[in-house]
Amino acid sequence: MATETDRAPAAATDPELACPTSAVVDIVFSRWTTPILWTLHTHGRQRFVELERRIGAITAKVLTQRLRQLERDGMVVRTYHPEVPPRVEYEITGLGRSLAPLFAHLSQWAAANLDRVEQARHAYDEQAP
Repeated sequence: MATETDRAPAAATDPELACPTSAVVDIVFSRWTTPILWTLHTHGRQRFVELERRIGAITAKVLTQRLRQLERDGMVVRTYHPEVPPRVEYEITGLGRSLAPLFAHLSQWAAANLDRVEQARHAYDEQAP
């Protein structure tokens, strides 16, 4: 005899099927990905130190980890120049650049709605016991 879980559609049991954008959210919206991609898109090819300086509060370890993940995901290309001292540059790829309209849309949404979010937070916090 079939149980409720046997009859449940795959979307109800698999979060990625329930929300097909979850994989995109994991790739693009982890803590430091957006500032890295934004900086590379805005300023072009950068050395590690330049990126670190422009982003600010990120640690070298975290920046290295995120750059490796972005390179693996095809969003960033790393170019090693065998010089003395060695030079490594990072650049956003066409795939990474294709996210620009998404970032622009999110920026517009933020400008239009962050005040409302702040008001909602304030109202919620006032009601908390």
